[in-house]
Amino acid sequence: MRFMMMTTDDGQAQGEPDEAMMAEMGAFIAEMSASGVLLATGGLEPGGTRIKASGGKVTLTDGPFAEAKEIVVGFALVEVRSREEAIELSKRFFQIVGDGEGVIQQVFGPGDEVPGA
Repeated sequence: MRFMMMTTDDGQAQGEPDEAMMAEMGAFIAEMSASGVLLATGGLEPGGTRIKASGGKVTLTDGPFAEAKEIVVGFALVEVRSREEAIELSKRFFQIVGDGEGVIQQVFGPGDEVPGA
């Protein structure tokens, strides 16, 4: 099962990470990479470009978007045996970085059975 674990930012930034936290996060990422759990990870630019299609017309709007209450600022794509395992990895992440919020969503691909579909 693949899960996208996203970190959100509500504008209440905690400051720059210290060296100890960066070292612990590096070890955590190395562990997940070595075990084959981590498929991709990264940070996202603030804002980006919003695309909206309506009635055959496509509109683009460049960010940042002041009205956004929760902006996704980072992600990890993992492959694990269960949602519970993804939750445990997310808990470990927040034990390292401290306060924050995130979202965990299962990722479906071709041939995957989508619950409720």
